[in-house]
Amino acid sequence: MATADKPYLEFSDFLSKYFDGKMQKLSVHAGFTCPNRDGTVGWGGCTYCNNQTFNPAYCADARSVAQQLEEGKQFFSKKYPHMKYLAYFQAYTNTYAEMSRLQRLYEEALSVDGVEGLVIGTRPDCVGDELLDYFAKLHKDKFVLLEYGVESTLDKTLRRINRGHDFACVEDAVKRTAERGIPVGVHVILGLPGESREEILGHALTLSNLPIDTLKLHQLQIVRGTAMAKEYADRPEDFKLYTPEEYAALVTDFVERLRPDIAVERFTSQSPKELLIAPDWGLKNYQFVELVKRNFRERQTRQGVFLEG
Repeated sequence: MATADKPYLEFSDFLSKYFDGKMQKLSVHAGFTCPNRDGTVGWGGCTYCNNQTFNPAYCADARSVAQQLEEGKQFFSKKYPHMKYLAYFQAYTNTYAEMSRLQRLYEEALSVDGVEGLVIGTRPDCVGDELLDYFAKLHKDKFVLLEYGVESTLDKTLRRINRGHDFACVEDAVKRTAERGIPVGVHVILGLPGESREEILGHALTLSNLPIDTLKLHQLQIVRGTAMAKEYADRPEDFKLYTPEEYAALVTDFVERLRPDIAVERFTSQSPKELLIAPDWGLKNYQFVELVKRNFRERQTRQGVFLEG
């Protein structure tokens, strides 16, 4: 739980329930696509999305999952020789394939020495009961965290950004996952066009009523090669792009309204400079985190304080 010295629950606190030592996520690109790109639910993908922003250098389609993980281990093991790892299936929709292929890829990752579990990024409309039953069985022996892209709890926004599903779909997927004892993470973008401050803060209250364990936030970024980049060029007045100080205040407001047992994994994301149109803050992650912690100190507040009483 949050304290005066630690105003919000961190992802490391969540992982400490499952692991004794330090854990590091290693991203892998398993060659998946997305039903919002291949015509199953839509074309062109979500308006903000350019998957080139997700993958570190050791991820490449030509390398197997095991090869990518071994290269990732080499990167971190020099500094942390006793580190253990989680294979992070990150790019595109990592449950969007036939069961036999999914099982082969997940189990290939778990066969790599030092890999103690899986973190699987996916869409809420791509998790059938058969797959969830498989994850539930797997989670009895190896850690599994399912991370759903939610982005917004408002259907009007989900339509605008071409998500291809509504929020009821999110609620259903999260509940079916949690009912099986599988940890659930969600990802939300703060500052999507058309959302007021009150609506953004409402996401925290809505998500707090769902059985989720972890949360990732990040600021809206306008990235080259996306439909949103064209939208921004045509109608920049539709977008509110925050300064670091403004966004840190918004994040603090958000976390004050978030259930205190939900671990906050991150507040921001940083697209590669060559792809980023705006906003370009020029801050390291730890520098932004300090802005948020300073806000909590100055307010003398903590995660979930608005839910008390």
